[in-house]
Amino acid sequence: MVRIKPLIVFSIRLFFLLFVLAAIGVLVIWLTIVPSLPSVESLKDVQLQVPLRIYSADEQLMAEIGEQRRRPVALEDMPERLKLAFLSAEDDRFYRHPGVDWRGTTRAVWLYALSMGRGRVPGGSTITQQVARRFFLSTDYSVTRKLREMLLAFKIERELTKDQILELYLNKEFLGHRAYGVAAAAQVYYGKALEKLTLAETAMIAGLPKAPSRDNPISGPEAAMGRRDWILGRMLELDHISEDEHARAVAEPNTASYHGPVVELEAPWIAEMVRQDVVDLLGAEAAYNEGHVAYTTVDSQLQRAANRAVRDGLVAYDRRHGWRGPESRIAPEALDDPAELEERLASIRTIAELVPAVVMSAEEESASLQLADGERVELGLEGMQWARPFIDSDAVGAAPQAVTDVLQAGDVVRLRRVEDAWQLVQIPQAEAALVSMKAQTGEVLALVGGLDFAHNQFNRATQSRRQPGSSFKPFIYAAALDHGFTPATRVNDAPIVVDDPSMERVWKPTNFSQRFFGPTRLREAMVNSRNLVSVRLLMDMGIDYGRDYVTRFGFDRDELPAGPSMALGSASITPLSLTAAYTVFANGGHAVEPQYLYSVRDSGGSILYEPEWALPCDGCPDVPPPTEPEVSPEETEVELAPRLLRPELAGTEPARQAPSEADPGLVGPPRPRRAERVIEPATAWLIDSMLSDVVSRGTGRRALALERDDLAGKTGTTNDLRDTWFAGYGGGLVTVVWLGMDNNESLGRQEQGGRTALPLWVDFMDTALDGRAETSRPVPVGVTRALIDPETGARVRPGTPGAIPEWFHADHLPPLAGQGGDEETVDPYEIY
Repeated sequence: MVRIKPLIVFSIRLFFLLFVLAAIGVLVIWLTIVPSLPSVESLKDVQLQVPLRIYSADEQLMAEIGEQRRRPVALEDMPERLKLAFLSAEDDRFYRHPGVDWRGTTRAVWLYALSMGRGRVPGGSTITQQVARRFFLSTDYSVTRKLREMLLAFKIERELTKDQILELYLNKEFLGHRAYGVAAAAQVYYGKALEKLTLAETAMIAGLPKAPSRDNPISGPEAAMGRRDWILGRMLELDHISEDEHARAVAEPNTASYHGPVVELEAPWIAEMVRQDVVDLLGAEAAYNEGHVAYTTVDSQLQRAANRAVRDGLVAYDRRHGWRGPESRIAPEALDDPAELEERLASIRTIAELVPAVVMSAEEESASLQLADGERVELGLEGMQWARPFIDSDAVGAAPQAVTDVLQAGDVVRLRRVEDAWQLVQIPQAEAALVSMKAQTGEVLALVGGLDFAHNQFNRATQSRRQPGSSFKPFIYAAALDHGFTPATRVNDAPIVVDDPSMERVWKPTNFSQRFFGPTRLREAMVNSRNLVSVRLLMDMGIDYGRDYVTRFGFDRDELPAGPSMALGSASITPLSLTAAYTVFANGGHAVEPQYLYSVRDSGGSILYEPEWALPCDGCPDVPPPTEPEVSPEETEVELAPRLLRPELAGTEPARQAPSEADPGLVGPPRPRRAERVIEPATAWLIDSMLSDVVSRGTGRRALALERDDLAGKTGTTNDLRDTWFAGYGGGLVTVVWLGMDNNESLGRQEQGGRTALPLWVDFMDTALDGRAETSRPVPVGVTRALIDPETGARVRPGTPGAIPEWFHADHLPPLAGQGGDEETVDPYEIY
């Protein structure tokens, strides 16, 4: 008894000592760690890092840009089994503990003690603790960090509900391959929405938090499958699934594979333009991480048509110039090694739907080729009849008589599926660009900057400055009409030698045909693209006058040559700027700026930016009085944007005084900014009339295949056949196509605009104009019609044999033949 008493006293003292030490420890923790804990208030309005998304006007995803792929989903919208799978894997007592699970913590402490603190131990962290670590703490492994994590978990549980914590966790967690959150993981690994995942796929995703980079179903399939099956077992043990469901899920194989962002519309060129604008507007950090959404003016149907037209046109041009041989070769012995063959083909990227393939065997009548996915393709001679040997840009060899004339075993080539048949192709050496926009608003409906964006990111629609050739002539003719010339004025189409200061040499221009036709009426000169007429027109008007006038169409004066070569399109301009310039003729004389962005919105849908648009308004006074009613939508003749606010209502309005009770202020939609009229309606109509003749009976006759009466346009071809163009419009759409070589080499003999660019234009417009009513262009005030003698251009009386009708500016109507006047004495030979 005497011995027991000291032991009891010692125990009591030891208990109090430990209690005091524990109290001191808690006090020290409270005084040192608790004050430094971050506020969890920010979790109530947490901004997850969500990438920038860019959509077409009809809400098809064009691009998703950002370091982290994430699609936040509300907890109530997540499948119940997904939540149960994560709880089974990570924290099955989540809804019962206060933020820290003492069972798991005790187990972790015991394992830590057994390991003598020499490393990490499994378990111990609840979902709440993981949220605390992901949002506020580092991943450093230390006792202090663990204590901070536990205390922070208590704070989070006091501030947020369990459902809020679980929603944050399921949207924040990194799950491998740049996927953050369960929705992104479902897309990355299975290409599915959450609600379409199978039970096995759900369990696979639930197993990713443990080691997302190493043990995911793509990088570490064996470990991932083991983790998946363990989670399915836990779900069975916790009665979340039945025995039968468990058996079927465990038997399901690993079907995961990498799925990139689900881009619904291939429009990378314009998506890149929008990305740059959003970064300039918001900064890179905000643009890529705050879930902003940009809506563009792109029409998905027209964009797809543009992609197809450019690729078809480039392949057609390339085939005309023969077969340049295989891209590479694989050694014959490698053809018997399936693994090496698969690896070689997998390393070759598909370009513009041109699929790599290797020739496994070749005989006279057919060849057997293998694709990267293992598919075998039989190709007969009919699929390669075009493959004459390439000699140079102007010549090809004889047509192949046997398949072996073109292909040999081991050749690596390209195939393209056309309808249900494969055809031999090669990557075109030429490039092309296409821009299409609405004439009234400037909305860019489709834009292609080259064959394939991933192959070459250079945007030829906006960055490539090329000479437009004869497609520039309508601007010179417009200047001439406002300078006193008429469509009936005759100008001598004859050789001329001039000293062109812009070229620093004597220049002797000629026609494409190398022929000369003497005095020619301006309308006929436009229709047949007579070069010498354009040069003499500009020289007669004066170079400075011509340069000043052409700037009305949006061109910078400094980019226009200060010499007569400007008349033949020697300026260097982009397809986008030429498209905008042609809208002036198509809309009756107004300059509209290209617009490809409707709005930029934040993750909540609020508008952050809307560009201000300038729109034609023929009935509007120059300076609208303050009390004038707003312009009605009917007057602007602008189509509704499919998704967003009407573009004519976009823009920032001038500041207004705050309304008062006496003056309630202005109400209703904001007034749109009016587009500037740059040429008179009469001039625009006359040029349009001449361009219509180019299509109906001139160099643009291929466009007649569209069987419409409202088409107008102009071909363009530069020296040595380096650049070919067609710029035209119809149905309210203006479309420009350029085709040429990036290295500025010649396209080859006879490859002028009507043969290369115009077929692309027709192919695209066939889709673009489908369902669009023909545009009527009424004769404006100031234009009158009279009969003329087609040989002299002089006005004649009704009933004169051989007379034809012609249109004139009312102020420039020539006198009747035989009545005298200056006009009839003008000698076309005297016009330079």
